[in-house]
Amino acid sequence: MGIWNFLKSRPQPPAEAYAPPRTDSAADRKMDRVLLQRLIDIRALCGGTGDLIVHELEVSGVSCAVVLCEGMVDTNTFSKMFALPLTSLSLSDASPQAVLTWVRKHALLAPDQKEIYTYTELFRFIMSGFVVLLIDGVEPGIVFGIQGYTGRSVSEPSGETNERGSREGFIEKLRPNISMVRRRFKSPDLMFEIITFGEKSRTDAALVYLRGTVAPELLRKVKERLSKVRMDVVLESGYIQPFLDAKPLSLFSGVGYTERPDTLCAKVAEGRIGLIVDGTPYALIVPYLFNEHFQSLDDYAHRPYYATFIRWLKYAAFFFSILLPGFYVAVGSFHPELLPATLLNSLLVSEETTPFPLMLEALVIFFIYEIMREAGLRMPQSVGHAVSIVGALVIGDAAVSAGIIGTPMVIVVAVTAISSFVVPTLYEPITILRFAFILIGGMFGIFGVAAAFFAVAANLCAVNPLGVPATTPATPFSLYSMRDVLFRWGWKTLAQEDLRVQGLTGSDISTQGGKNNADKAT
Repeated sequence: MGIWNFLKSRPQPPAEAYAPPRTDSAADRKMDRVLLQRLIDIRALCGGTGDLIVHELEVSGVSCAVVLCEGMVDTNTFSKMFALPLTSLSLSDASPQAVLTWVRKHALLAPDQKEIYTYTELFRFIMSGFVVLLIDGVEPGIVFGIQGYTGRSVSEPSGETNERGSREGFIEKLRPNISMVRRRFKSPDLMFEIITFGEKSRTDAALVYLRGTVAPELLRKVKERLSKVRMDVVLESGYIQPFLDAKPLSLFSGVGYTERPDTLCAKVAEGRIGLIVDGTPYALIVPYLFNEHFQSLDDYAHRPYYATFIRWLKYAAFFFSILLPGFYVAVGSFHPELLPATLLNSLLVSEETTPFPLMLEALVIFFIYEIMREAGLRMPQSVGHAVSIVGALVIGDAAVSAGIIGTPMVIVVAVTAISSFVVPTLYEPITILRFAFILIGGMFGIFGVAAAFFAVAANLCAVNPLGVPATTPATPFSLYSMRDVLFRWGWKTLAQEDLRVQGLTGSDISTQGGKNNADKAT
């Protein structure tokens, strides 16, 4: 009992070990109306960083300054749309207010223009590729969006390849990602809310949802959890994912991710909420169901019978990847009578030459496989192929010839490894469960494997991050909704039904109009 209480308790760091991040109070204050004092404050707050450019100039006799970050602005656009109109300006009434009025009404061709009043806003915009114009004697600063920093061009997604459909994937820039979603969803109800994460990094993110389709309760819950993100630096969407997950210690997550704009649009149309973070090509999706790991956009482009077959294939591959090694170890160690005589004799002949027990043999070989996979993933691409060749020679030939592992174990490793890549989004829990089932199968046999499987199923059923069970419509069961889970019905049927996420069976989110799908199923 004491050990269980120790495992349940979370160790708390000492109070002096961590202090919540605090913003700079000096940066939060309003900018001074005097231009000289503004420039002194800007140089003092940025600490003399080398990429900050402050260019002072006169516009019709009025002292002004242009502030920008080197390498973040398109120099060609800056010269034609910004510098040239300002330097050639000649006003009859040369006053700071007249310059401000001219900038507001006549100028500058940049479509993105805003007014700022604090130093925090100034640094946020200039470090996002904006140009800031400061006018002596005028309180607000004018920002112009003429970003020109380099980045990766739009290319095909590397982790979600499809036979049919779009070849575009998200990139690391937030604005182009938003435009790719908007281009596919030409509706005024598609909403983007800009949120900033990180007290130091000031990382922009866009909350994506479809107004009138998303449940207000779901939107409120997501915003409430995002408001609890308190970190100095946010560089990737994975930093935010644990805050959206109700059970971060669970094996399975209720938050999905995608690098395809069309996938995000499809989920948003079902009442989901997406989160696009600047600096990462992956968008988060909440809530995310377990059965969606086995679906792809190709399912809805192919014929229904073939799409159904592919889904069954993915489910079989998932069970193979987590259960096959443990089942093989359990049968070989405790239940050899379950094997046919011919297969049993082959297994005995193979294992007689190996020095390790069956469980230890499986653990070692899968541990070596994970080492080679990680090495091939992290090493340069030109060297990664060599790791694969060496691994194939070591595991497939040399280890068997030397009598370290048996031939049946090589077959089990190969089938398991290939099956685990059929559902790449579940590779993390698959890897951990594979080792767990090997240990349980080697110690307790098939009955232990069966008990562990039901424990994993219970853990999966407990995932309910935002009021929608991750296992719906399997548990709670809905025959009506299963037509797009185990099967893929034709579009003539699916297009006639409302499959919004708040209407799924077991959902605690209140529906807005219409009948609940659970009611239809009954």
